[in-house]
Amino acid sequence: MDRDQEEMKSLGFFAICKESFKLIAAWKKVFIQITLALVLPYALIYLTYQQVSNLFSTRILGDTINLDDSSTGTPYYDRVSRRLSSSWMWYWLIKIVYFTFLLVFSLLSTAAVTYTVASVYARRDIAFRKVMSVVPKVWKRLTITFLCTFFVFFMYNAVFIVFLVIWFYLLSNTRANLPSLFIVSIAYLIGFIYFSVVWQLTSVVSVLENYKGFKAMRKSRHLVKGKFWLGFFVLWFPSVIMLAIEFGFLFLVIDLDVLGIVGRVLLGILFVVLIVYVILYSLVITTVLYFVFKSYHNEEVDRPSLANHLGDYEQLAGPKDVQMADARV
Repeated sequence: MDRDQEEMKSLGFFAICKESFKLIAAWKKVFIQITLALVLPYALIYLTYQQVSNLFSTRILGDTINLDDSSTGTPYYDRVSRRLSSSWMWYWLIKIVYFTFLLVFSLLSTAAVTYTVASVYARRDIAFRKVMSVVPKVWKRLTITFLCTFFVFFMYNAVFIVFLVIWFYLLSNTRANLPSLFIVSIAYLIGFIYFSVVWQLTSVVSVLENYKGFKAMRKSRHLVKGKFWLGFFVLWFPSVIMLAIEFGFLFLVIDLDVLGIVGRVLLGILFVVLIVYVILYSLVITTVLYFVFKSYHNEEVDRPSLANHLGDYEQLAGPKDVQMADARV
């Protein structure tokens, strides 16, 4: 085992965060191109949807209250009822379009960033055109993996909802109501956190290894073993920052009207830049964590197998197998 892989194995939380920052700084040209092409649209779709969704939710809530306070059969009631039906239709239509485009740009961004980081560790120069040519080759695998992980999350949440229904009808009026609800809620939260870590790593596995769907999830679970809490803190770190940025955007740009139009626009641009960088950083840090986990389990990553897997052997393959190279420049 060479020194580089041993060094990757020993990286902790702060070292992984630092390594991810260094990767983006060292290869800023290609990362900026990926950001402008994929991550920026992803962030704009995300932020725009939040505002549109809030607008329709407020309108639906107001019309529902007005409908409850009015008499049926009156012209006012019919007018509000039609408007409410139209608002619901547009609400769900926008939600479907939003999730479709968000999924597309999310998977494309994941594929592009993961491939770029893997290429850096293979000690090869990366060109934006080459990165984008590889993305379609892993699109199908990523989509299948997403659908499988979505199914697992759906079933997991469905089981919890079924429990809540059973608890409400059978246990809510017994002495075991609060203890049973507390225990199951804690178990649900722990399971949700565990699956969220596995899910984020699963996307990287689908890009860099010949796994997809449930097999990619099993592989991701194997990689997480022994390093779960490291994965939890590393992967949730950018998520917490993103939530803080989103809250600041909603409060300072959307709700707070004391900065003037110019001030709100400038502040809005700043928040967009911040959230774009955090999205990019979260994708990079997830891929770095994957290599740390691979090293921890003593799984070798050689250039020829990685290049052959991505259908680009001539670009990355060398005359002999090479372990993960150090990304430092």
